[in-house]
Amino acid sequence: MAGGKARKEKAKAQQHMPYQGGISFHKSKGQHILKNPLLVDSIVQKSGVKPTDVVLEIGPGTGNLTKKLLEVAKKVVAVEIDPRMVLELQRRFQGTPHSNRLTVIQGDVLKTDLPYFDICVANIPYQISSPLTFKLLNHQPVFRAAIIMFQREFAMRLVAQPSDKLYCRLTVNTQLHARVFHLLKVGRNNFRPPPKVDSSVVRIEPRKPRIEVNQKEWEGFLRICFNRKNKTLGSIFRQKSVISLLEKNYRTVRALQLGQVDSLKEADNKIDFASFGDDQGMEMDDDGADDDEMEVEDGEADEVQSEFKDKVLGVLKEGDFEEKRSSKLTLQEFLYLLSLFNKAGIHFS
Repeated sequence: MAGGKARKEKAKAQQHMPYQGGISFHKSKGQHILKNPLLVDSIVQKSGVKPTDVVLEIGPGTGNLTKKLLEVAKKVVAVEIDPRMVLELQRRFQGTPHSNRLTVIQGDVLKTDLPYFDICVANIPYQISSPLTFKLLNHQPVFRAAIIMFQREFAMRLVAQPSDKLYCRLTVNTQLHARVFHLLKVGRNNFRPPPKVDSSVVRIEPRKPRIEVNQKEWEGFLRICFNRKNKTLGSIFRQKSVISLLEKNYRTVRALQLGQVDSLKEADNKIDFASFGDDQGMEMDDDGADDDEMEVEDGEADEVQSEFKDKVLGVLKEGDFEEKRSSKLTLQEFLYLLSLFNKAGIHFS
């Protein structure tokens, strides 16, 4: 009993052991600090920071990467949520030649109004990967590039190509706004404390000019397409639930166009596409699903007005999409198909 108690106390002490500057890191908060100086140098080098650049660093921790960025950039703006880390950063750089070129913002990066920056460099808690990515992609003015450390599987989804197993709605959504490149794989032992998974560093370059698309329309469209990404689009758009939603939306748009405002008060025109897929970045879609699964029987589809169903399927046939699958479509093909639906008066928002 005494030996068991001693082991428990030792393990408990190790969980809270100070790793750097007397600060203990919390895995539950995604705090994993890069300890490999060669890797830090490699990230800075691949970032392509210029002497005139303002760098936004997210999750600086105790400042290992911050120090290297200050050596090559005009200015570094570091956003850190942990007040202990903020104090450590201020202590570490106070009185150094770099102190007047470092600005530390304490706060949640997802709730913070970000200042101007040329390049973003980030080693982030993996649980904020998806919302942070899209916050950055919506940032104005447009920055040159973001070099971010992600959980490896999330990173590989960002860079996936059609027919890749990890190709998903997250992939297409991200690549609509940016070009994404895989820079290097990072083993878990390069961190203190080591996470449970490997990581990857990617480079995200916002598209200039942006691809113009109605974002709500695009989101609704992709949710349906990736409902079962390995099924044919003909099978997906034959489903009763899909036809019913699109027809309801079609009638709503027509009523708006005809000025029939009173009829809209009785209708619920807020179409909920949430049932068509998980909105999280690590969504699995239907990897490996049987293409015959959930096929809509003719008798079920007959309950939907055949005229509108024929209209929807006619769009797929016009673009030769009926036998194609979302898992194999390029970004350009998705954009073209959406334009065909809109041309036919079929909308997704």
